Amino acid sequence: MSKANNPLSNPTAWSPDTQLVHGGSMRSEFNETSEALFLSSGYSYPTSDHAERLFKGEIPGAHNYSRFANPTVDMFQNRMALLEGAEAARGFASGMAAVTNAVMSQVRAGDHIVASRALFGGCRFVIEDFMPRWGVSSTLVDGRDPENFARAMQPNTKVVFIETPTNPTLELVDIKAVADIAHAHGAVLIVDNVFATALWQKPLLLGADLVTYSATKHIDGQGRVLGGIVLGSKTLIEGDVHTFLRQTGATLSAFNAWVLVKGLETLPLRVRQMTDSAAKVADALAGHPKVEKVIYPHHPSHPQYDLAKAQMVRGSTLLAFEVKGGQEAAFTLSDSLAVILISNNLGDAKSIITHPRTTTHQRLTEDVRLETGVTPGLLRLSVGLEASDDLIADLMYGLDQV
Repeated sequence: MSKANNPLSNPTAWSPDTQLVHGGSMRSEFNETSEALFLSSGYSYPTSDHAERLFKGEIPGAHNYSRFANPTVDMFQNRMALLEGAEAARGFASGMAAVTNAVMSQVRAGDHIVASRALFGGCRFVIEDFMPRWGVSSTLVDGRDPENFARAMQPNTKVVFIETPTNPTLELVDIKAVADIAHAHGAVLIVDNVFATALWQKPLLLGADLVTYSATKHIDGQGRVLGGIVLGSKTLIEGDVHTFLRQTGATLSAFNAWVLVKGLETLPLRVRQMTDSAAKVADALAGHPKVEKVIYPHHPSHPQYDLAKAQMVRGSTLLAFEVKGGQEAAFTLSDSLAVILISNNLGDAKSIITHPRTTTHQRLTEDVRLETGVTPGLLRLSVGLEASDDLIADLMYGLDQV
């Protein structure tokens, strides 16, 4: 029996772990086992007629310029699409490039956006400050109640944008409920799925139209390169998303795409261990006399625990906790740590702690920070691959210094 008759010759039949090792691979005539790195800005054509037909779009799958098509980037896009269950994907130079493209490609002057108010500072800037410069208004709502989205919808609402879990307070938004509301009004739902990862949450299966990631985070997962990706239907991705990428040039480099492809091979191993450790850290911090509260989606104390269990397979590699004593206490704890690093990145192999009020959300007003739960004593912890016992001991020492 030939290999072609093997049911596993179809990548969609593979488990996610196998898809992330083999999915999207293309081999050259040298039959390399590791994916090839195509460091080329342009491509030559066998004839002028071939070039003409390629530029007319009559030759599918061909490449004419790496600003919007490169074989190594293709492999990353195709592998991520398999994992996500998406029809198509486009890579971008960074996570913010991906988010900005996803939003801007779906609206025109005179349109309206509804978004959850609890957003990463850069994403909130795109919705609240950047888009109005181009005639696109926005309304921000408390995303914990889907009815708030329904009340905010207008006849000209074209996009609903959410993060879930949110950065940094790990609030949840009911993806399916909000998708139903968006679609009833003819709007597109865009979900930033970075905190959950594609392993623990599937927004497209819950009704989302586009999903965005900062590939800099878990996908690379080792602090090496920047990257982003937008996934969804062929209609949306090969239409406005691709056009926007082609014209603005927020291009994912071939080298960064290659690094991200290699990162995907170990994504399940890394994310599983990081999630296991995050759950242990959350348990250790919960109830500590110097901790006001712990926020972790799959911890029973989370106010949206039932939604988290229904919507997310696991509870994320990230958690947040509020230290009693405000910013001074939070700084004292962070400055006392020997293993956990102070940095604003996340999803890394190394555990990272940050004080959102003075870093990722410092550009927001104090009223907005408090409104979204970014209090003076709040710390966001991205749990890495270190031994969980060492991380807990490090945090307990830090708390002892408060």
